[in-house]
Amino acid sequence: MFREIITELKHHAPFTIFGAITGIVIMLLSLKLPYRVSYNVFYLLHPLHVFLSALVTAAMYKLHKDKFPLIALLIIGYLGSIGIATLSDSIIPYIGESILNMPNRGIHLGFIERWWLVNPLAIIGIIVAYYKPKTKFPHGLHVLLSTWASLFHIIMAGTGLLSWLSYIGIFIFLFLAVWIPCCVSDIIFPLLFIKKPRNEKQN
Repeated sequence: MFREIITELKHHAPFTIFGAITGIVIMLLSLKLPYRVSYNVFYLLHPLHVFLSALVTAAMYKLHKDKFPLIALLIIGYLGSIGIATLSDSIIPYIGESILNMPNRGIHLGFIERWWLVNPLAIIGIIVAYYKPKTKFPHGLHVLLSTWASLFHIIMAGTGLLSWLSYIGIFIFLFLAVWIPCCVSDIIFPLLFIKKPRNEKQN
């Protein structure tokens, strides 16, 4: 398992770096966005991230497990998406905002603030995975959505142009906010509950 974790992290690092670069570009183009606009964009991207995370986490579990109760799929899909998407999109960006002393920093927990949107999308993602488990394309889109959701959480905390050191710090936090949590959510977390994985190719 440890070797698989290292392999997956290495495999996903280049794409995550690309995602973080796109995040910085978007940030430079969005410096004058009002707080409310950034807030609304965050609550567009974060729920979509949760949906894809639930889909991929549940699909990974289903593709590698011969028999399981539906409740197990629901629990693993929900915890793997809500828990880790919250860490990726909200908690790690907030830590970065605090370290950079950004003026409007705040932690936005989607499954609480907009529970009526975020939680149902996690359930829908799990249901989609149950009937049509796919992992490859949703995972790539999941990484980009996670990067951009984390980005707009950070944009909410800022007030316009930042120093170049701040942009370096934001790049690092965008990378960390996506790289480890997304790999954990989509690949490592569901496999922790499988004793004997099936030798089956992913879709």
